Amino acid sequence: LAILGKAPSSIARTKQRPSPKSVERRSSLGVGSSRKAKPPRRAPQIIKMAKLQLVYFDLRGIAEKIRYMLALSGAEWEDNRYSFAFGTPGDFSTIIRPEYDAAKASGFLDVSLGKIPILVLEDGTKIPQSKAIERYVAKKFGLMGATDAEAAFIDALCECERDIRDAYQKAKAAKEVDKWFAEGLPEWLRQVEKGL
Repeated sequence: LAILGKAPSSIARTKQRPSPKSVERRSSLGVGSSRKAKPPRRAPQIIKMAKLQLVYFDLRGIAEKIRYMLALSGAEWEDNRYSFAFGTPGDFSTIIRPEYDAAKASGFLDVSLGKIPILVLEDGTKIPQSKAIERYVAKKFGLMGATDAEAAFIDALCECERDIRDAYQKAKAAKEVDKWFAEGLPEWLRQVEKGL
């Protein structure tokens, strides 16, 4: 059903044939046909889909916030972690990631331009991009505020987090990580707190 794009609730709206007893009852009252009714068709079976599945590497990275959100939500979900290792430590040309490579080759990652994380919904729909997944999970499980204004403010804080992460990446590239944690990050957090 999910493949056809039909929601499970549409099953309940399908017209069912009347039961033989109701046809006999109507027939005895002179309503409808007097011929013997066919037995009713069986209602379509609703197949319970799997729980949510988060696909990412066996690392914290950009999926860790999503993992926290899913854990806080109380939802049933599967943390599908692809292995990730270096052939030579620190040499990105020697990365070993067999599950990721197989998923990419199979076309599973086409929806995400070959990247992860991906959140696979109960009906098989795939949501790519970490921020889109975060927003989906927040909205679905009531973590996105009670009003549109609260939702916008939460969204703005998420964008602040992106700015902080970008600043960290610059410090990392400049090999100034220690200075970043001693001075840069505390200043960013002071600025965020002033806006709360």
